[in-house]
Amino acid sequence: MLSNRMKNGLERAPHRSLLKGMGYTDEELERPIIGVVNSKNESIPGHIHLDNIAEAVKASIRMAGGLPIEIPCIGVCDGTAMNHVGMNYSLPSRELVADGIESMAEANAFDAMVLIPNCDKIVPGMLMAAARVNIPTVVVSGGPMLAGRWKGKTLDLNMMFEAVGSVRAGKMTLEEITEMERHACPTCGSCSGMFTANSMNCLTEVLGMGLPGNGTIPAVYGDRIRLAKEAGIKVMEVLKKNLRPRDILNLDAFVNALTVDMALGCSTNSVLHLPAIAYEAGVTIDLDIVNEISSRTPNLCKLSPAGPYHMQDLYEAGGVQAVMKELAAKGLLHLDRPTVSGQTIGEIVEEARVLTREVIRHVDNPYSETGGIAVLRGNLAPDGAVVKRSAVAQEMLVHQGPARVFESEEEAYEAILGGKINKGDVIVIRYEGPKGGPGMKEMLSPTAAIAGMGLDKDVALLTDGRFSGATRGASIGHISPEAKAGGPIALVEEGDIISINIPEGKLDVLLKDEVLEERFKNWQAPEPKIKHGYLGRYARMVTSANTGAILK
Repeated sequence: MLSNRMKNGLERAPHRSLLKGMGYTDEELERPIIGVVNSKNESIPGHIHLDNIAEAVKASIRMAGGLPIEIPCIGVCDGTAMNHVGMNYSLPSRELVADGIESMAEANAFDAMVLIPNCDKIVPGMLMAAARVNIPTVVVSGGPMLAGRWKGKTLDLNMMFEAVGSVRAGKMTLEEITEMERHACPTCGSCSGMFTANSMNCLTEVLGMGLPGNGTIPAVYGDRIRLAKEAGIKVMEVLKKNLRPRDILNLDAFVNALTVDMALGCSTNSVLHLPAIAYEAGVTIDLDIVNEISSRTPNLCKLSPAGPYHMQDLYEAGGVQAVMKELAAKGLLHLDRPTVSGQTIGEIVEEARVLTREVIRHVDNPYSETGGIAVLRGNLAPDGAVVKRSAVAQEMLVHQGPARVFESEEEAYEAILGGKINKGDVIVIRYEGPKGGPGMKEMLSPTAAIAGMGLDKDVALLTDGRFSGATRGASIGHISPEAKAGGPIALVEEGDIISINIPEGKLDVLLKDEVLEERFKNWQAPEPKIKHGYLGRYARMVTSANTGAILK
């Protein structure tokens, strides 16, 4: 046991005295030490209830013969951090999560871990740590929020952001939006659509690091507590087998995850996080692999923001396992991959059933023959850009329009709400990439304002930043190289014609190469927006979005 280096032998008598100062008995100290990493905090609705999950996990670890030791983990709520300086810290917090868990696991000599995330950057950060530390690990999330109900309509957080634009456009009153905000987020849990948190919790199942149901069992269901208890039992089993994250997370596992990603229509942020997790596991994923997988994978689900269904609907329809069953029927998955459940992906698929065809379409009757995410390239994005194709209106799949250029999210948001954007425009928001932001801010506020004002079928938005999983419309992010690194997006001028062709994977500014070259000669990188503290260090170390925005 790894923990023996901390607790066995004469030389470790001082260490044991410290452990006994916390009340641990000799019998407990003979057991394997299981780190229970709990990201519970009182600033995120997805994490407010995680003490209940942690207690269930610890109880079952004790039953199975382990010694659970709970440690904390930071977390940022992307919803409350949206559209202010807090969002600069969201993506960078992923690295702090990974570094913090690595530090605690190595310093405290854990034999195994159970990781308890729920929202946005905490899930990929924990998976990065699992791959890096590489001790037997099980992930169990806190589960999704239930969707809200108001005046006979289903509500979610995305609709609240869009409602702001509706009020500004005179389509809704202040009284109505105040009433909506009481109902849109009715329970604890990760926000109820196929946004980033739920995307990553679902893909954790597919990777093999979470148990079946990890992504879809609602936070407030008794099944979620039972899943947590099962996770505590399973971690003792994977410890006994010495089944480690890098035994699970090979290239085939990531291909499976990207395949299910395309079928579900997950958040574009998954294309940031899966390469970062893969990097820690010693696996390389690039945007060409993403497009290759998307080209052969049918889109089977239209979950919010792409459609009317929510996570509870996916759960009742058979969950992620049922989606995998459809894909397996077409030979699109590697079924031999092991999982922390003790079953292979193939064995999990064999037991699954599709219960609601309205939510999970038959593989021969998909919404589209290609996946929910598309990678675009062209002279505006030589290293790639990413769009949630499944959430783009048919009218905007191919579009040309004049560039409306903004140097920050805040400038663009004010222009949108101020009625300064016209039908046909292509909004360009730059210097919001990993280095330029710094931190690659999500742009849900401007995209939701566009939708709320009824312009989502007429206006596109391009950025070297990124989008929330709740974003819908022709919102193209991750443009690489970013403006701060001298990418072509830095050279676009007001009125330049932008050409978007999502079916053909193209994104161009209609200018001759010599014009772009001349503009580049006169371009100078602006001073960093933030030079000090963690974000200053982050901006100096972070790589491009097309590599997963990892630190080097």
